[in-house]
Amino acid sequence: MARFLFVVPPLVGHVNPAVGVAGELAARGHEVAWAGHDELLRRLAGADARVYPCAVPPETVRPPGLKGPAALQFLWQDFLIPLADAMAPGVCAAIDAFEPDVVIADQQALAGGLIAEARGLPWVTSATTSAELLDPLASMPKVQAWVGELLTALRSRLVDGRDGADPRFSPHGVLAFTTRELLGPAALPEPVWLVGPSITARPSTSDFPWAWLDAPRPTVLVSLGTANTDAGAAFLATVADAFAGLGERARAVIVDPGGVLGEVAPNVLVCPEVPQLPLLARVDAVLCHAGHNTVCETLWHGLPLIVAPIRDDQPIVAGQVVDAGAGVRLRFGRADAPRITTAVGAVLTEPEYRAAARKIQASFHAAGGSPAAGGHLEQLARQLSPQL
Repeated sequence: MARFLFVVPPLVGHVNPAVGVAGELAARGHEVAWAGHDELLRRLAGADARVYPCAVPPETVRPPGLKGPAALQFLWQDFLIPLADAMAPGVCAAIDAFEPDVVIADQQALAGGLIAEARGLPWVTSATTSAELLDPLASMPKVQAWVGELLTALRSRLVDGRDGADPRFSPHGVLAFTTRELLGPAALPEPVWLVGPSITARPSTSDFPWAWLDAPRPTVLVSLGTANTDAGAAFLATVADAFAGLGERARAVIVDPGGVLGEVAPNVLVCPEVPQLPLLARVDAVLCHAGHNTVCETLWHGLPLIVAPIRDDQPIVAGQVVDAGAGVRLRFGRADAPRITTAVGAVLTEPEYRAAARKIQASFHAAGGSPAAGGHLEQLARQLSPQL
């Protein structure tokens, strides 16, 4: 029996895939613990999860409409680096108390990889989005150098400047929750394990009106994720208008966590949150921001997508969807009701989008997901400590 410590940022889309892997390891008889945001982890990983709390930095509100290089600068300078500094004491305490055999560090929880390596512990990267695997900064050498300087300074603060691997890419292995059918043919660093999405049942606090779906009608789930409330108000209102114009031809379930929508047409259902996985089994397509987890969960169900990326890794993921033929892309800032209506009609009526989505679905199921990831981690632990 081995002991695995998961180090995760306070982001739902980064915790959920790890929850599936952790559950697989626990089912195999291993001990699992977490280092991260206590409340979020107990909500997503279960009230009985062994959690070592990590601090988070004071919230810095991302300016609405921030995109491109400015959004990238905000991500690193105002979120990732301060998060690593804040989490570091908690990660150290977790390692001291739990004494893990292997650390699994999310790609955005930089303290996990840095501290594990400095302590001489084997560690594996959890890449919940494929964007970093494709080296998105390769075409921006100045930005790449700036990020390198930030990481060097972080290494100096957290581990006294000791040399080591890039904390986003463990030399022991990278768990990538995708497959070639979505990722495309790009060269990858080694070793990367393409395990497909980590899909597992998760607790839901939403009381969804399932009877609303009883009458047969093409249905589209509309979601901008949990971190885009600031940017999504006008877009969601336009989507609601587009579906109002569709009338009996289609209906929409719109996730509106910020409560920005007012009165809507009868064929539009607005919910502050939804049980996404069960709902995906009942809808026909998804309109989203191209967040990696939403995209992968949609394709896991063989559903076509309309993607309207906003920032960060979303344009890269949206490009993968379109290149794979599994969806239509909209420009987030220019998506008016006619464009949305046209895109909805395309994914609902043109069979090639669903066919491409089902091809990716087949690759996802074949890749193994959480059991495959658990197998890689178990094998690594045994290679390093045969007595386990």
